Amino acid sequence: MSNKNKYAKPEYFYNRELSWILFNERVLEEAKDHSLPLLDRLKFLSITSSNLDEFFMIRVASLKDMVGVNYTKKDIAGMTPEEQLSAINVQAHQFVREQYEVYNRSLLPALTKEGIQILSHYEDLTKEQVRYADRYFIEEVYPVLTPMAVDSSRPFPLIRNKSLNIGAVLKVKSGTEHNGQFRELYMSHTSKKKKGDSDLEIATVQVPSVLPRYVEIPCEQEGQKAFILLEQIIEKNIGRLFMNYEVLSAFPYRIMRNADLTIEEDEAADLLIEIERQLKKRQWGQAIRLEVEEGVDKHLLKTLRHELNIREEDIFKINGPLDLTFLMKLSGMDGYDHLRSPKYIPQPAKYLDGNTNLFDQIRDHDVLLHHPFETFDPVVDFVRQAAKDPDVLAIKQTLYRVSSHSPIIASLANAAENGKQVSVLVELKARFDEENNIIWARKLEQAGCHVIYGLVGLKTHSKITLVVRKEEDGIRRYVHLGTGNYNDSTAKLYTDMGLLTCRRVIGEDATAVFNMLSGYSEPAVWNKLAIAPIWLRDRFLQLIKRETEIAKHGKKAFIRAKMNSLCDAGIIEALYEASAAGVKIELIVRGICCLRVGIPGISDNISVRSLVGDFLEHSRIFHFCNNGFEEIYMGSADWMPRNLDKRVEILFPVEDETLKKEIIHILDIQLADNLKARELQPDGSYLKVKRGRKPKLEAQKYFCEQALATSARRKEDQDNKRVFEPLHSSF
Repeated sequence: MSNKNKYAKPEYFYNRELSWILFNERVLEEAKDHSLPLLDRLKFLSITSSNLDEFFMIRVASLKDMVGVNYTKKDIAGMTPEEQLSAINVQAHQFVREQYEVYNRSLLPALTKEGIQILSHYEDLTKEQVRYADRYFIEEVYPVLTPMAVDSSRPFPLIRNKSLNIGAVLKVKSGTEHNGQFRELYMSHTSKKKKGDSDLEIATVQVPSVLPRYVEIPCEQEGQKAFILLEQIIEKNIGRLFMNYEVLSAFPYRIMRNADLTIEEDEAADLLIEIERQLKKRQWGQAIRLEVEEGVDKHLLKTLRHELNIREEDIFKINGPLDLTFLMKLSGMDGYDHLRSPKYIPQPAKYLDGNTNLFDQIRDHDVLLHHPFETFDPVVDFVRQAAKDPDVLAIKQTLYRVSSHSPIIASLANAAENGKQVSVLVELKARFDEENNIIWARKLEQAGCHVIYGLVGLKTHSKITLVVRKEEDGIRRYVHLGTGNYNDSTAKLYTDMGLLTCRRVIGEDATAVFNMLSGYSEPAVWNKLAIAPIWLRDRFLQLIKRETEIAKHGKKAFIRAKMNSLCDAGIIEALYEASAAGVKIELIVRGICCLRVGIPGISDNISVRSLVGDFLEHSRIFHFCNNGFEEIYMGSADWMPRNLDKRVEILFPVEDETLKKEIIHILDIQLADNLKARELQPDGSYLKVKRGRKPKLEAQKYFCEQALATSARRKEDQDNKRVFEPLHSSF
């Protein structure tokens, strides 16, 4: 039996989708954690809700598409799409029950104890609060609403994806069958009810997303706050929308639709126009999930099921408010700083002095950036200074996700207006950012930038900026390479790494990357960068194989790697082979992990941990022992088939010895975290790391404290007019 077949058994792998649900459960554990500030717990519960929405819109929708065309190929864990859907259904329903147990039994009572009431029922309001809410409905809400009746001439309306709606069961009020000229005229032109038809009618109204989801109402007790949800106000006053009807019942509902765009790139004459066309369809894709309030009227639910073509197992009956994402805004409300973690302000970059010209510093030494512990400003300044610098000839950059008010976009436009050659690849296929990226791409074109709208069949996920500068000794190329997006907003929330360098060989490779993206010109030889989908997979397999061979010869070998997801069968099989050869493998995988630990003779030497904290772990770091000649790589790619085979990704080495030690130290700290780390168990579950007698260590908090300490020492040196020299942390 070949090694490939030996390690390719389905029982050696965990299903990708079920692994993702386990990741979301780890996020939910943060919402359950009583040691965290209360509003932080609300934030984590909100995140689990938005995560689940995207999971259904993309992953579950894709599986349903497969089942719809009778696709029966099994995944690496030996499960057909139908079997995966069945397993997901069980896990997802259980997960939602856990969400609302946390909300109802833990968070609501804790909020009440802190003087914050989220009133669950209109009946809980005082008379004064009822008057306030009713007046709010008449003055603010009523003018925005559009009630939609359903009858023989008015079919059930198209319900937008993720919108919150209220369905009502109506009956004509006794004695008003012929009241109202419009209704009488309308009924005379519609078909008569057939014998046996129900006298009940259905109507629906969308809860307007332009209004706040939660409404503050007067509270009798000073220093306390009371809120009621917008849908409850509408539900209580819905009779005002149907004056000649008796409202028998009204319940909120919400649907999730297939939002996975199908883009026929090969046939599209213009990729931008094709994506715009597909974006319009996203709101009206096939309904794949229906959320309704527990106790929903049976007649209403039957109608919704029929009109939306929803299966029974895809209905989620919710014990509480639908769509908990509103908790994110609530967690940020003013006046309750004592109920959330202190806001961390990113500190100046450790390897920059903050005063000298950025290009001079990069020319002097490579610069490592660690976000959000260190500010993202150097990356913004890198492009801003290049735009203004008269010696800069060209700027080239890839953009995957950018902020809504991106300073980088503004600098690129400014550079083009200043006469510089500006080339930007804007990835139009960045999921859920397509519309935003189309807007930016057009603005850049209007400013005179050369814009590439991604590549057919591939997503450009790499994070690279090239600045070409004319200097006294000739042309010099400055490069930024990163693990995260050029997004100044998410850079405050995601942990990422970046490298600023002007090493000649890196500059040559960077030029080759952009020539490849713009003109399909691929060099015969690459110096340092490894590019997907060309040969990044092979590079990773070679590095793992090298450790395997070193271990077989009894020499020192280990692999340490950090990423978002691990689900590539080829990589996992190579890791199994390395483990079997004696290579110690330590993995930090935030989300999906299809590798199984603890398989005798196969994965005994592999450990996997996941870190879930205030910041979303996003960096990709790869550390190979190489018999003591250690190598460090960072990049934009996870160990997933899509990253290695279907995207343009970049893996880059870190060769400066000082920076290598810093990155090794970062991995050391993350592998020693005993507060936020959870370790993968042989049965696929995750358990919090046992601390024992070791001192408490939370990696993210540690890095925050180190960045603050470095900044304080820098300030002290400046005050004493000493030259600031960054020191490596010790642990």
